[in-house]
Amino acid sequence: MSKRYGVISVGTNSTRVLLADVALDVPRVTVAAAIGTRIGEGLGEGGALGEEPMRRTIDAIAQLHRRIRGHYVRLFAITTSALRRASNGETFLERVHAMLGVPMRVLTGEEEAEASYRGAITALAPLRGERVGVIDMGGGSTEYAVGTDSKPERVVSSEIGAVRVTEALPALAGRDGAVTEETLERARGMARDALEAMRACDSVARAALVGGSATTAAAILRGRRGPLTAYSLSRDDLQRLIARLCAMPLDERKRIAGMKPQRADILPAGLVLLDAALETAGLGEAVATTSDLLMGVLLQHRDASAATAGEPSFTRAGSRPSRNFS
Repeated sequence: MSKRYGVISVGTNSTRVLLADVALDVPRVTVAAAIGTRIGEGLGEGGALGEEPMRRTIDAIAQLHRRIRGHYVRLFAITTSALRRASNGETFLERVHAMLGVPMRVLTGEEEAEASYRGAITALAPLRGERVGVIDMGGGSTEYAVGTDSKPERVVSSEIGAVRVTEALPALAGRDGAVTEETLERARGMARDALEAMRACDSVARAALVGGSATTAAAILRGRRGPLTAYSLSRDDLQRLIARLCAMPLDERKRIAGMKPQRADILPAGLVLLDAALETAGLGEAVATTSDLLMGVLLQHRDASAATAGEPSFTRAGSRPSRNFS
C-alpha cells in the first residue's frame, strides 16, 4: 500500500518541499524542490520577521504546495532557526496554518539535529555498527548528531549559519569585490568559537553533510546541478572553493556552473562553517547528500506510525535520489 507523505519546510534561507512514498524500506522520492526566500533576512539575534521576507515565503509555500496537492496521504510543515528567534513568528505560523490546513511545527535545534540525522544516514548505507555523524549547516543554525543506529546518541545545535555569518561580515557576500584574508580569518574565528560544543561528542568514523551549502559545493565541483545521493567533499575541496569564490565579485560567482544564484552571496560563509565543523569533528572529508531534514521528518513519522500499528519499523539506510535538485 502506498504511503505517500509530503513535507514543506521553511528554513532561514530556503523554502522546500519533499514528496515521497515511505511505505517501502527504500523511500521513493517523487518531488523535491526549493525556492530561495531568505525569511531570516535582517532578523538578527531576535528581531521581527520583515513583511517582504514573509510575503515571498508565503508565496513560495503556496507554489510548492500546488506541486504536491492531491498526491499525499499526510502533509507536514516544519520550520527552524529563523522562527525560533522571531518575535512575531506566531503571525507567520497562523498564516501558514490557514493556507495548508496543518500546523507548522517550529523544531527545536535538538529536534532538527535528530531529524537531519535520520534522513542523512541513508547516504551512509550500510551502517556497520560504527559511530557516524551528521552535520546540518543551514542559514541560521548548525546541527550535529552522532550515533550508531537510526536514532542519534547525542545532538548539538549551535546558533550560527551561513546567513547569520554573512550578515555579521557583509564583505563575505562579494558585493564590493574580492574578500580579504582578514575577513576570512574573522569568519573562521566565529565559526570555530560557535561550533566548539561539537567537541563534546564522541569521535566518528564517517559523516554526512546536509544543507544547501554542502550540496551547492558538490554541484560546483561536479559542474552541474542534478540528483545527488552521495558526493564526497574533503576539507581540501572546501578550502579551494572558498579561495575561488572569495576572489570573485558576487555577479561572477552567480555564473559559476552548478551555482544557485540566490546562494552565491552566503556560500563562502557556509563553506567556512563546513570546514570548521569538519575540523572540530576531527574529519578530513564527509559525504554531501540531499537526503536530509525533510526526509528525516518523513521517516520519523513513518517509524512512529509503524510502531503504533505494531508493524515492523524500517531502519536500514538507503534511499533513491530525488528527481529535482535545487
